[in-house]
Amino acid sequence: MHLSHAPDAPRGEDIAFDQFLAVDIRVGTVLSAEPFPEARKPAYKLVIDFGPAIGVKKSSAQITDCYALEDLPGRQVAAVVNFPPRQIGKFMSEVLTLGFGDNEGAVILFSPDRPVPNGSRLF
Repeated sequence: MHLSHAPDAPRGEDIAFDQFLAVDIRVGTVLSAEPFPEARKPAYKLVIDFGPAIGVKKSSAQITDCYALEDLPGRQVAAVVNFPPRQIGKFMSEVLTLGFGDNEGAVILFSPDRPVPNGSRLF
């Protein structure tokens, strides 16, 4: 399945509410970010703290167009925390960091507009 980042992408199929509830989306704070030169597409390696229930997890994020490495630590982000880990090159990505595509297709991180506790779940 291919997901389009374009703002004019067609609407997805209808799903049951239980399917939505099965996707565990949490907020965490980026602890560190570093380059990921081995990735096929430009990306960063993120280490994110999701609080005591979820813990600290790693993620690969294709956000190099809009974010400098030094701007990411301390920033809250949203991620899916209950997908199986995914091997990306030599890096194991444990969560899917979420974002929206802008008009040029660059990824803009999805985050709360006010600070919330790490581990807070989207509902």
